[in-house]
Amino acid sequence: MRLRSLLAMPGLRLEVVTGEDELDRTIRWVVTTDLLDPGRYLRGRELVLSGLVWRTGPADSETFVRALTEAGVSGLAAWDLTLGAIPDDLVAACRRHRLPLFKVPEDVAFATITEEVVRRLSGARAADLAAVLDRHRRLVEGTGLDAVLDLVGDCHVLTPTGRVVAGPSPPGPAALAGAFLTAPRLPHHVRELGMSVFPVEGGARVADWFIAAEGDAADWPPERRALTAELAAIVALERARMRTPADQELVAAAAAGDVSRLPGARYVVVAAAGRDPGELRAVLAEILTTARPVVGVLDDEAIALVPSGEDIAAGLQDALDFLAPGLSGDRITVGVSDVAAPPGVRAAIEEARYARRLAATRPFPVCVVRHDELATHMLLLAGVPDGVRRMFKARLLDPLRAYDETHGADLVRTLETFLRHSGSWTRCAGQLHLHVNSVRYRIQRIEELTGRDLSRLEDRVDFFLALRLSSCGGPGRE
Repeated sequence: MRLRSLLAMPGLRLEVVTGEDELDRTIRWVVTTDLLDPGRYLRGRELVLSGLVWRTGPADSETFVRALTEAGVSGLAAWDLTLGAIPDDLVAACRRHRLPLFKVPEDVAFATITEEVVRRLSGARAADLAAVLDRHRRLVEGTGLDAVLDLVGDCHVLTPTGRVVAGPSPPGPAALAGAFLTAPRLPHHVRELGMSVFPVEGGARVADWFIAAEGDAADWPPERRALTAELAAIVALERARMRTPADQELVAAAAAGDVSRLPGARYVVVAAAGRDPGELRAVLAEILTTARPVVGVLDDEAIALVPSGEDIAAGLQDALDFLAPGLSGDRITVGVSDVAAPPGVRAAIEEARYARRLAATRPFPVCVVRHDELATHMLLLAGVPDGVRRMFKARLLDPLRAYDETHGADLVRTLETFLRHSGSWTRCAGQLHLHVNSVRYRIQRIEELTGRDLSRLEDRVDFFLALRLSSCGGPGRE
């Protein structure tokens, strides 16, 4: 309850002496004291009642009021029965320290005030408890998290991609998600949005939900921080309730050829690896949430069966690129199958897993390979023995790398760029910010070192394959 509620209690007849602009302070309890320095017995937000027995002179008022203020007391109600008034020095001290002061009528006992205020506080707490239990009941019944979010004020639950799970949409959800993924420690105050972000389960951030609440958590009282921690536990329980154990069974059955329980008509299969498979399962479920995928784990890969007739690879790449700052140096490699009807889902799973293994040969932190890339030269080269591939790469590229190390000539990069631009001298020179004659000189040097002729198609193809097989993974993505 608030201090101003005291004025609405007719049986108390309290009067405000000073502090009219502080009456929205809350009262946690009532304490009666006649100690000059009662600070050690106070915990904050009390209404203190005092008969001023401690006062032997004007200086004592300053000592007493300072002790109350430092303890975080909400207000003081007093009366000096001997003087028949409240001393001016006490009024002045309360005004200096902005401590609300009430005058207690001579015929009202402190016990009466205590009994009435405690009765009101107990009633309010019972109502609060009933509200909490009601919200918990509604949460258990499956009505969602919105029923509990108002317990901590302006509060929102989001995913690492910025999707709002519960509560109203906050300002800048993508910026909040970015801050959650990259903050050196949590909770973290996003200063430009005036909000703090908290993890829900405290695991890998790319696989976690988070809470965004108004204000800087560093300035919150312990009660609010504890309440937010309790809210995080409730959100974690709700998230666990939303996970579908049957998904794992459906994925395992589909991989074995049993598609009888799959609900959709056409599927795209996504395979992902590079982190804990359980975490990747959560990541795929979040990224593909609007498609309602069936997500499980096979061996060390997360597998998503996505009801879809469309190419989803581009959207996956964009979403994973957004999450990349939260990967902590880990790689995520993904393969995407062609669209398949249920009888072809087993083959689509194998296709996605093979595409995922092809993605693992590339150097990017996040790499998505589509099914159509499996029809390229890399599929053919996958059957060549490792020793033959190593000799092939060494014969064509080692002379260039050795020359680059000695002369700083950048021949390998020039070769990559030249092939990427289909042998165009002008476009290659523009990309490298060189004169065309400089490019011609470098290509001539490459030919001299390798005995190859880059005007010949077969020699260009050999260089292209060597670069793709090399440990650097080939030319970067455009």
